[in-house]
Amino acid sequence: MMSCPLQLPLLPALHPQPALAADFPIHIGIKRGSDELLSQSGVTVMAPAAPHHADNNNQDSAAKKVKLEQNVGKPSRVIHIRNIPNETTEAEIIQLGLPFGRVSNVLVLKGKNQAFLEMGEELAAVAMVAYFGGCVAQLRGRAVYVQFSNHKELKTDQTHSNASASAQAALQAAQAISNSAGAALVAGAGAALQPANGGTEIQGGPNTVLRVIIEHMLYPIVLDVLYSIFQRYGKVLKIVTFTKNNSFQALIQYPDTGSAQMAKTALDGQNIYNGCCTLRIDYSKMTCLNVKYNNDKSRDYTNPSLPSGDGDTHQLLTTGGVLAPPFLGLGSGLASPYGVGVGGVGLPAFGALTLTPASPALRALAAPPMPLATVLLVSNLNEEMVTPDALFTLFGVYGDVQRVKILYNKKDSALIQMAEPHQAHLAMTHMDKLRVFGKAMRVMLSKHQTVQLPKEGQPDAGLTRDYSQSPLHRFKKPGSKNYQNIYPPSATLHLSNIPATVSEDDIKEAFTKRGFTIKAFKFFPKDRKMALVQLPSIDDAVAALIKMHNYQLSESNHLRVSFSKSSI
Repeated sequence: MMSCPLQLPLLPALHPQPALAADFPIHIGIKRGSDELLSQSGVTVMAPAAPHHADNNNQDSAAKKVKLEQNVGKPSRVIHIRNIPNETTEAEIIQLGLPFGRVSNVLVLKGKNQAFLEMGEELAAVAMVAYFGGCVAQLRGRAVYVQFSNHKELKTDQTHSNASASAQAALQAAQAISNSAGAALVAGAGAALQPANGGTEIQGGPNTVLRVIIEHMLYPIVLDVLYSIFQRYGKVLKIVTFTKNNSFQALIQYPDTGSAQMAKTALDGQNIYNGCCTLRIDYSKMTCLNVKYNNDKSRDYTNPSLPSGDGDTHQLLTTGGVLAPPFLGLGSGLASPYGVGVGGVGLPAFGALTLTPASPALRALAAPPMPLATVLLVSNLNEEMVTPDALFTLFGVYGDVQRVKILYNKKDSALIQMAEPHQAHLAMTHMDKLRVFGKAMRVMLSKHQTVQLPKEGQPDAGLTRDYSQSPLHRFKKPGSKNYQNIYPPSATLHLSNIPATVSEDDIKEAFTKRGFTIKAFKFFPKDRKMALVQLPSIDDAVAALIKMHNYQLSESNHLRVSFSKSSI
């Protein structure tokens, strides 16, 4: 997001001690009247200009520079951000300011391509304007201009404070991170006063050890990544990583329960990388970790003299089905802003605003060095049974399928275009060699950038379909909870959108009529709109998902089917 090589120094004053939410009321930037706001600010608005003739470009650039210099203004907690893209969200505006301190309010004027950001302290605003005075801030690839507003506070209409749920969620997340960051500084300062090899710092205690499970681990997670994430919330004493039940797990010890609780609250359910590597966190029954070696699997940060053991300390964790580490040049989600910077850029501390697993802010950063391929080549299909609709439904479990083309001269192969590169990689990871209609399907990235629709008069026999406008896409909403429920194919299916009038027998009968044998069935105890159904094998479950997804249960309800991590 920021394209400058400056390293912002840490200013303790920018990270105050945590306080109760009541001390810092959060307001949502719903405009009382944008014209009134702008007329009072005395700021010349510079919306994106219409195309100019070449001979006017230099004059326009000079005029913009003069206006920018004339409107620097006096220091204020309110910052005016101009030339933002039309689709910019409140979360992205907050992300610009969060590295510099607490954000107390935000207002996005999408029709005017500008926004206002209110910082909790004037010193934080001064640091932000000074920082971006020496480099260019960017949002979605467009340069934006950061300056003080003439407003001393951002006035909002309290009667409409809940009108923007996204803004409210973004501000609440920002305040949580700011408070946690401040508490981490306080905890770190307190810990520094403890003896190096004694005292409460390394004794441990109840609820000081977190158990972390990484779900949907599409990319490898190394110990240093975990440390860089969890050290934000307090001094990390020890980390032990291991694999259990085919899942990568870690035990992380803090010196006190407060740090552990903050980390658990802030990070549970968050993604390390966009759409995958989800953190599931709870308290361990252990009160202290016994670390024997400092290597790539375990680390005792209170005793750096421990031997490395027999393992190679530089060996990266690798697991079956895990791709090479992404985002070597660009950060995503939790992974980048912790000391390493983005693409060589030194970022301020506490520089990431982690919101939802697929928030626009994260999606914009999801540009890994892996091939930006969205088209998959699928082969060894059962050409007697496979159809474009069947492939759309199956691959739609892992992403939004845009187009499907079964090859006219090789009908056991198909091209499938996904909406985003990481969706294509998810589908490839989970479904390569999956048995579909009795044959082990092969899935790999294609050299094609798009799936071409047939030209008029070209023979196709209905083998090419465009699904870009399909209402059945599972991930079309930014931040969709479906990203948190992506699991490998299994014999147990998750059913949802079940109306109250439909019984267990009705669902079993629907499956039986289509030739499926039900081994077990269970409604969710607290929500009868969802259920689990277990079939004899994964092959049967795959076929059942293809045939039963979007099955009409009533006039207004269609069954939603996906793979489950659970069994009955």
